[in-house]
Amino acid sequence: MNEELAGRTRVEMVMATIRQRIAGRSLTPGARLPSVRGLASSMKLSTSTVVDAYERLVAEGAILSRPGSGFYVANQAAPFALAEAGPKLDRAVDPFWISRQSLEADDADLKPGCGWLPPSWLPGDGMRRALRTLARAEGSALADYGSPLGLPPLRQLISRRMGERGIEASPDQILLAESGTQAIDLICRFLLEPGDTVLVDDPCYFNFHALLRAHRAKIVGVPYTSAGPDLELFAQTLAEHRPRLYITNSAIHNPTGATLSPVTAHRLLKLADQFDLTIIEDDIFADFEYTAAPRLAAFDGLERVIHIGSFSKTLSASARCGFVAARPEWIDGLTDLKIATSFGGGRMTAEVVLNVLSDGGYRKHMETLRQRLARTMAEVSARLKGLGITPWLEPQAGMFLWCRLPDGIDAADVARAALEKRIVLAPGNAFSLSQSATNFMRFNVSQTLDARVFAVLADVLGR
Repeated sequence: MNEELAGRTRVEMVMATIRQRIAGRSLTPGARLPSVRGLASSMKLSTSTVVDAYERLVAEGAILSRPGSGFYVANQAAPFALAEAGPKLDRAVDPFWISRQSLEADDADLKPGCGWLPPSWLPGDGMRRALRTLARAEGSALADYGSPLGLPPLRQLISRRMGERGIEASPDQILLAESGTQAIDLICRFLLEPGDTVLVDDPCYFNFHALLRAHRAKIVGVPYTSAGPDLELFAQTLAEHRPRLYITNSAIHNPTGATLSPVTAHRLLKLADQFDLTIIEDDIFADFEYTAAPRLAAFDGLERVIHIGSFSKTLSASARCGFVAARPEWIDGLTDLKIATSFGGGRMTAEVVLNVLSDGGYRKHMETLRQRLARTMAEVSARLKGLGITPWLEPQAGMFLWCRLPDGIDAADVARAALEKRIVLAPGNAFSLSQSATNFMRFNVSQTLDARVFAVLADVLGR
């Protein structure tokens, strides 16, 4: 490489570094950039290279120069690029990697890393009955927009179901959304400004990371234990970062399968009150439980806690329907946002969900499903242990096993090797903000029964 080309490449490297920090919100609009000498020293480059890079970024409008003060991120930030905010060196631990591979896989591919049940495990007959009922409905059910809050009978049913778990929410405190993900998206639009800090569990559901990056939030993680977040570190993080939101699962935690303890829940809520923290409680796995775990929303009365759920895990991922339960004044604001972003609700889907949930067959289906998952959990756990893959804990319910691989094994390498055999796995660092789950992997037991999964794992691990 000649000297001129090498110099230009170094300048472009500095520019890419700054662009990525801006895109990932570690540098927010108005923030001061590292000094020329400081960045040159940390990147082991000459100061002239950094000056050249900064001047080019000024010309692009990405940053501003203030003589005598330094360089600052322009207030009009460049269009956000999720690809620039995510990890570059190892695509296998990018949250989008698992999602794309799972969603794009065909019927011949195996998906132990995905987050949903096989079609044969879902209430197909109940869905067909509901669709036939809907086909005979009056024209408005098939053609009109839904009301902004969502189908009233379904909200009434959700209110009753929440009451069974100790959460008091009137139908007017419940807003239907297109999915649990859209529910969180609406809440983030409502409560967050770019640069706000959001607290997540480490590990947590990987799409929380992607969604929060899309909202240009600063994400901070707290280690998760078998009883909930590490409260000592949770308190330290609240004091240091003053986050606006905390997003968690309190029932069946994804990916660990852990359950929040009552003691942890009470202490967590006291800390939330002390530091003016709002909590989003994602409860999409509620129907998988044998015995209801503590709900933050039940203890809190929907003061600081916003409770969300959906039906994609137990009914159908194709029938996109979720909900938000919150205090009335927040529901009013969220309703306006829903109108602004999607106008009316998905009435047809809501009608189908209502029909299935009102059918007496749904509860019987869930009883059978819970028993089937328990048997499968035991079988898959035993077979994984035989390969030296150890569950972090034995979950009380649900579909996930969070497992430690043998020492020295990188889960991302295992996932890449398995993908060549058309098997999609979920490496641990996709779930870990701190990237501290290198030798962990999440298994969906309902998708891990095929003998080919264990054969490929045995081959890759040299067992």
